[in-house]
Amino acid sequence: MLKQTSTLLLLSLLVLNAWAAKPKNSYIQIRTDFGVTVIKLYNETPLHRDNFIKLVKDDFYNGLLFHRVIEEFMIQGGDPDSKNAAKGVQLGEGDLGYKIDAEFRDSLFHKKGALAAARDDNPEKVSSASQFYIVQGKTFTDEELDRLENTRLKGRKIPAYQREIYKTVGGVPHLDQNYTVFGEVVEGMEMIDQIAEVPTDDFDRPVVDQKMEITLLKRGEVRRLEKRLKEAKE
Repeated sequence: MLKQTSTLLLLSLLVLNAWAAKPKNSYIQIRTDFGVTVIKLYNETPLHRDNFIKLVKDDFYNGLLFHRVIEEFMIQGGDPDSKNAAKGVQLGEGDLGYKIDAEFRDSLFHKKGALAAARDDNPEKVSSASQFYIVQGKTFTDEELDRLENTRLKGRKIPAYQREIYKTVGGVPHLDQNYTVFGEVVEGMEMIDQIAEVPTDDFDRPVVDQKMEITLLKRGEVRRLEKRLKEAKE
């Protein structure tokens, strides 16, 4: 009886430890008037991941706008000047006084749903501390991708598996290796599509403000999310 009780206690402790263990991946949730999207932050880009998590924990993004929206391209937000910005004001120049070093990875690319860091036109291609965009993009033909390789990509070849995604799912391939991709949408792409379709002014700013609220998923939420994602694949 004592041995059986000890075994049950050990199993219980193992279960509790597994539940309490820190998840391997971090996820953020973006809420707007169009609903919710959930984004996985890549561990392969730790500088961008950790900076973004810090800002989210500080409630920095809450109340900011998606201030630049271009259908079949992307939706951009994170300008600190966008909070309570007057109607019609051009946004996009605000920042936090520091930059994030580029973290280009061959395996991370601008497919539909990619989360990437915005930046100004600097030669080092360092990222804005706070501004980001989420790719909507469009699908491409082989001929269009060949043309991009020879022009905007300056001869760089798009890997075969990425070409297939650009042809079927879509994205913005000419941005690859120019802007750091550091996450991807795992749920709620519909929200991105809806925001991308809203009417905009001459500055690509939505006529009706698109405010965001961003939170970091807690451990239990991460486990439930990853269980849903796993079941969806089976």
